[in-house]
Amino acid sequence: MGKVRPSLIKRTARALLEMYPSEVSDDFELNKELVDKYVYLKSKKLRNQIAGYLTHLVKLQKRSEGTPA
Repeated sequence: MGKVRPSLIKRTARALLEMYPSEVSDDFELNKELVDKYVYLKSKKLRNQIAGYLTHLVKLQKRSEGTPA
């Protein structure tokens, strides 16, 4: 079973992926810096959760592009 994430994390990560598709990568550390750069957050935990979900979305996207339909 997968992890349950709050809608704030999902909504923010999807918005970042839509606005900055060329800057988002499948590397968690780079995504942490991206979230720091574009989103004002006081919480380090929230930043990490958004970056982690962003990484997850990119990996899913790459996996779906790689398999022929």
